[in-house]
Amino acid sequence: MERERIVQLFFFGFLAVMAYELYELLLPFLTPLVWGILLAFMAHPALIEVEKYVKRRSLSTAIISIIVGLGVILPAIWASGRLVVEAQTLYTQATELVNSGGVTKLHDWAVHTDLGAWVSKKMGERGYKLDEELPKLTLQAAQMTSNFVARNATQAAKNILSFIIDFGIALLAFFYMLRDGDYYYRGLRDLTPLHEDDKKAIFDTLRTTLSSVMRGLMLSAVLQGVTIGVGMLIFGVPYWLFLAIASAAAGLMPIGGTALVWIPATLYLGLASGWSAAVGLVIWCSIALAVIDNFIKPLAMKHGTGLPTIALFLGILGGLEAYGPLGLFLGPAIMSVFASLLRVYRKEYSGNRKEAA
Repeated sequence: MERERIVQLFFFGFLAVMAYELYELLLPFLTPLVWGILLAFMAHPALIEVEKYVKRRSLSTAIISIIVGLGVILPAIWASGRLVVEAQTLYTQATELVNSGGVTKLHDWAVHTDLGAWVSKKMGERGYKLDEELPKLTLQAAQMTSNFVARNATQAAKNILSFIIDFGIALLAFFYMLRDGDYYYRGLRDLTPLHEDDKKAIFDTLRTTLSSVMRGLMLSAVLQGVTIGVGMLIFGVPYWLFLAIASAAAGLMPIGGTALVWIPATLYLGLASGWSAAVGLVIWCSIALAVIDNFIKPLAMKHGTGLPTIALFLGILGGLEAYGPLGLFLGPAIMSVFASLLRVYRKEYSGNRKEAA
């Protein structure tokens, strides 16, 4: 018995060491690997549909992988070039706006409104003159935005080899996880030392949460960014591509959402080009968001995450803070799995299972 315990301790200790070494080995590629796994999870329903016609899983997976690869590479090349051009002209146009008195006109218009007058008064009481600070803030915001986009574009150009390697790893992980994901899923489930009903509850919760977040929040945010960007292009809003990307990012936020982008853009459009165009953009955005939020998003989320709103809110924001963009999916997933583990604990260790028996 004592020898058996020593063998167990050695085995699990050695397993822990190897697991840590494996983590260190894969750490440089962890982000593209996780992105590949998440994309494979999202594309799995498409694989089932393609396989009905192609009849071969490897060929079906290859077709979807090629489509995904081209769908990422071609738009990324076009969007990167467009963003660099917009970044180069943003600061110049902001400077011209200040020199031509456009910001002063905006200030004069704002202080004649009740809210603008109240803000101007409060800032004056604290020693800030809005007519002096507004041009400075405009230039600083434009400078920061231009520098950020240009710096990251330059950095991306310098690290193009690293990007190609990461994208290749993500695409490779996507292919194998899409083709063999069911096998890996069953293997991981079999390794979990829990009762079958507990394993089902935990894995089903994880699957439902990832499906809801990826096919709901992500899809609706992308659609919102695309539709708002198209509307801005139609009505002549400058830097429409940058604002479309910002709208998609803002659409992931539980507070404010895309309104943080398109409402200021509408005000600018009204002052620069006339209020008829601004009203048209408001109608466009309102209809698009109403359709996406009330029809497409609920259809995509289906059964939902099973989390309270506050838990989903904290999971998304906390995940973004802890893991970056991946946290958008990992945060709610961690919340859901933790909630499932608490339910298992209550059933296994609080006496509920024995009482039920």
